[in-house]
Amino acid sequence: MKEMGYEPVLFERGQVPYGREEALEEYCYREISSCEMLITVIGGKYGSQAKADERSITHKELRAAIDAGKQTYVFVEQAVLSEYRTYVANRDVEGFQPVSVDDTRVFLFIEEVYGLSSGNPVEGFETSNDIVRYLKEQWAGLFQRLLHEAARQNEVNIIENLKETASTLNALVTFLTEERSKGDQAIKDILLSSHPAFAELKKAAKIPYRVIFYTFGELDALLSARSFKHDDDPFLEDHDDWDDSKAGFGIRVVKEIFDDEGRLKVFTPDEWQSEWISRYTLQKQSNADDDEIPF
Repeated sequence: MKEMGYEPVLFERGQVPYGREEALEEYCYREISSCEMLITVIGGKYGSQAKADERSITHKELRAAIDAGKQTYVFVEQAVLSEYRTYVANRDVEGFQPVSVDDTRVFLFIEEVYGLSSGNPVEGFETSNDIVRYLKEQWAGLFQRLLHEAARQNEVNIIENLKETASTLNALVTFLTEERSKGDQAIKDILLSSHPAFAELKKAAKIPYRVIFYTFGELDALLSARSFKHDDDPFLEDHDDWDDSKAGFGIRVVKEIFDDEGRLKVFTPDEWQSEWISRYTLQKQSNADDDEIPF
């Protein structure tokens, strides 16, 4: 499927890195964790048996993918799939000899796949073109669903913003009707609880959960926990930078949003300026010595 932009991982072609500490099959199971999907092809041969039990390595690979929540596709040679139905009806008949498989455990493998509670599509095939056609149709459907969910996400974001705004308004109404005696500090506390900097940082740093920080130290701890490294360059007089070299971008925060003691200042949405917290792209550094490596 390279022509569609996918990179298959095939142990037969040396694409699974092996070590010497464990059995070779263990590295096959481990490689599944780095793959997005598993395509299992079942034919007439049961394959190599695993060391730990009587199942085949292919059988255990499928179990490992299912346990890891990976997308799986199972294809069964049409002759084997047809005789599987005969096997189910005659498994207790003495002397039953299948002709399409070399081991009846192939049928037990298929039976286990059918018995899965979910994610168990089994498709028969006669030629490799049947597999390619089926996968193209499935992946087109997945892509269409992705586009639909991406469009829906915009609606979800709008709803979440409306909820936050409604929550702030409700808190202000409560204050004005029941807690007037607390004065301006109560208003500041309410505004601080939904500070526009929280949403701005969440968007800039691509953080999937709600963000809250009230001091510079809390901001630094939050970004450090997400692999951002603070740039303590003394020449950065009006802003602070945090870089994530792995993600390829950094976060810039102007010093103006904190007071002299490092506490977050209160800003209304009208006073807030979006450029006070922004994301910038890191420049990739090239290593001149790489050109001298002979391989």
